[in-house]
Amino acid sequence: MSLTTQAQDSLPAPVVSTSLDCTHPFGLDSYMELVYSITDDRGKPAGTIRQRVVSLGSQTNKKETITTNTALVKSGLYDGKNRLVRIQDLTYGCRQDTTFTDGMSEIEFKNMSSFRDRRLAYAPVGLAWPNEPTVGSMLPNGGVSVQVSSSAVDIAQVNTTVRRRRIVSGPATLVTPAGTFQCYKVESEREASVAPREDMVMRTRTRVIDYYSPAVGIVKTEVYNKNGKLAETRLLTARNPGNQP
Repeated sequence: MSLTTQAQDSLPAPVVSTSLDCTHPFGLDSYMELVYSITDDRGKPAGTIRQRVVSLGSQTNKKETITTNTALVKSGLYDGKNRLVRIQDLTYGCRQDTTFTDGMSEIEFKNMSSFRDRRLAYAPVGLAWPNEPTVGSMLPNGGVSVQVSSSAVDIAQVNTTVRRRRIVSGPATLVTPAGTFQCYKVESEREASVAPREDMVMRTRTRVIDYYSPAVGIVKTEVYNKNGKLAETRLLTARNPGNQP
């Protein structure tokens, strides 16, 4: 499978710098906008993800020895008719030699639809992306766990875990309408589960391939169903500089 996706524009796509700056996770700057197009299993447009950087910041651990630089991002999912489906706040971080995406971005929302009037306690674990990837290396698990409860009892545990993450190849050139990127191919398994009780767990698993650029983050994602068929593709189509509202 080729990593190259031809830009729709007739003009050559700009080459994105590969320099890394941990004070700006994935090169994000204030008010920068990222746009991802979503296509279905037939390659037809299925929606759009628009992400805008709200603010940059930093956090220091209790011993004040390690600083994590952060970017707060507001992420909106739009359907094929450009109607807003949902919006959420995500936090990306960078410390030392690793950048992190927010585990909250992995929530399987369809598994949460029946718990709208319940108490929800979220426990996200960020997904680590090395700033200097090594082909063949394994990456830590990430995702989010949600404890669903009422005022009296626990009701269910809803988990989404991205595991068996491995850098399988790269870097290779990936051309999109947003630019030209040097990407690593990262394969993983994504498991979504709902457990109403300990002896009853309903699970679904998908295979995910991410094309990851240390300078700009996730450029392309392919999601495969349980039968190994491509079910969805997300592609970075625009990376717009920040314009303060």
